[in-house]
Amino acid sequence: MKKLSLLLFSACLYTSAQAQTWQDTVARIEAAFSRYKPDGPGAQMAISRNGQVIFSKAWGLADLEHNVKLSTASLIEAGSVSKQFTAAAILLLEQEGKLSLDDEVHKYIPELPDYGTLITIRHLMQHTSGLKDWGSIAAIAGWPRGTKAYDNLDALAIICRQKTLNNVPGAEYIYSNTGYTLMTIIVQRVSGKEMKDFSRPAIFDPAGMQQSIWRSSYKLMVPGRAMAYSTIGPKYLNDMPNESVYGHGGLLTTAEELLRWTQFYTTGKLGNPSLFPKQVTTRPLNNGNPHNYAAGLVVTKLNGKEVIMHSGATASYRANLEYFPELGLTFAFLSNTSAFDRDSTVPFILARNIFIPEPKPKKPQTAVPPLAVPEETLRNYTGWYQFSRDGRGLKLSIKNGQLYAGNNTALYPLGKNRFKNERGGVYEFAEGSFSEITPEKDTLQYKAVDFANINNDGAAARYTGEYYSEEADARVTIEAEGTTVWLVQKANSKLTLNPQYKDGFETPYGPLYFERNEQNKISGFKISISRARNVSFTKVK
Repeated sequence: MKKLSLLLFSACLYTSAQAQTWQDTVARIEAAFSRYKPDGPGAQMAISRNGQVIFSKAWGLADLEHNVKLSTASLIEAGSVSKQFTAAAILLLEQEGKLSLDDEVHKYIPELPDYGTLITIRHLMQHTSGLKDWGSIAAIAGWPRGTKAYDNLDALAIICRQKTLNNVPGAEYIYSNTGYTLMTIIVQRVSGKEMKDFSRPAIFDPAGMQQSIWRSSYKLMVPGRAMAYSTIGPKYLNDMPNESVYGHGGLLTTAEELLRWTQFYTTGKLGNPSLFPKQVTTRPLNNGNPHNYAAGLVVTKLNGKEVIMHSGATASYRANLEYFPELGLTFAFLSNTSAFDRDSTVPFILARNIFIPEPKPKKPQTAVPPLAVPEETLRNYTGWYQFSRDGRGLKLSIKNGQLYAGNNTALYPLGKNRFKNERGGVYEFAEGSFSEITPEKDTLQYKAVDFANINNDGAAARYTGEYYSEEADARVTIEAEGTTVWLVQKANSKLTLNPQYKDGFETPYGPLYFERNEQNKISGFKISISRARNVSFTKVK
């Protein structure tokens, strides 16, 4: 801290409504990070203004078993903050004329299935490709990330088994590590070097990131690496990313080196000419709606200020990197524990808000009295509906004379068959269906479905059997007892299926709905998880 002390005393004064001393600011940062105890896992926090480091400190331990203190030089995995480095590698190759963001992905990944639609590298980079997240597929198969030592070729094999897309390329933003896994493979195939070897001379060394390396193998020996820890009750457990997939994540670095990287690329030093404009260039979705994900960077507003940012989480490592161009402020945070994920206020956010306070909430507008719609009319809209994109069930019901979507979303009438929710979404009802037009102008389609009637003894047995998925390369069984239904992945993995509508259930992963053949017999099911829709299983027994 001596090298930083009072370096820019005024750096904090302009951010606060009342002048405060630098010592006051440091005390508030220390208070924010006080939950990182000397005998537990910890964190690094580094802050710069106009390229000058004004604060950098580490708290806690890097290795609980060996009582090794965490320092500002300890290497911590940056999770998805790593994506901007993979994107930078792609942009450098484009500048060299070796590829184009508008190239079709099959040019470099010919083994990828043909989905009958154009998928470009830009789609991969901005999470609009529609390709399902390979880690989500692995979880559905019963082997989530961290339980097997996956590498990039394992991930590629999973990706190439997928028969359908989540969405039409460019139509939706669905965050997917698959795009960055494929981009890492593209870097290798185009440059002739693995990402870990390409990055050192092209990115890390020019940016002054001498310590930073890719975790390209879970067996890699990394001097000075902080181990990662989760919690069960009061106890800490090792929770490391036991995999060799990298590019979507896997960068081992320090908070100070993330500051150097940010200063490097934002001042136009990456590429010749500067690639910074391309790094922050976004492209609207197919329907013209704005989309704020650029080249591994989110370009948005935070606390009323323009920000270029990304967060990260792999196993129990946590990361945040935020650059506020109007203020010249950069905040870098790395931690080797997920213990405080559920805290009402994360220490990093508390510290950043010292410099960039949250705007005062606007006064609520005077509520407009709702239109009066007879309850008899509202009953016409109640019941279960199925979401067209992933089969998710949504129940509409009446509470105290008001229509609700799910348990908590009140719908306010705009007319006989038009309603809105508090976020500004508009619901338009037709015979047997409704559409929700979101504030982002996306149109979500729902159709009416029958209630799940499995209360009769033995009714649940219609779903039992053995099912296989080529996409997940997984075999599961459906079991039932009375009116209870389970999905069994492995002997120690039994998931309860909660009935919603006829043949539709909710699982710990997400929605699952059974399909029937021409004889009205169960022929299979489709299951969705947050980043992978409609993974198909066929009944084999």
